[in-house]
Amino acid sequence: MDGPHDLGGMHGFGPVVREENEPNFHADWERRAFGIEFFTGSRIGSNGDKGRHSIERLPADVYLSASYYEKWMLALQTRLEETGTLTRGQIAARMAEIAAKGPDHG
Repeated sequence: MDGPHDLGGMHGFGPVVREENEPNFHADWERRAFGIEFFTGSRIGSNGDKGRHSIERLPADVYLSASYYEKWMLALQTRLEETGTLTRGQIAARMAEIAAKGPDHG
């Protein structure tokens, strides 16, 4: 592997810093992302390998700047589009609708 997801052993990225007693989720949206991935992914025939493959295909700048659960959601969007479940336009329209309602609605 030679991509942004394969940084193990590469120089210049500094040490991996572990958060002591790290919680499973740092924010409520991460908890929801976890649930959405498992609920939706299982219904479109996805699995861990397909999810990982979708994450590994993210553009390098996106991969390096996205958080863990942001990568999950971007990868799920890719799989929804590739399976013909939703179009990019449908996803964008729904995201705009959710954003207009505010962070506590969805």
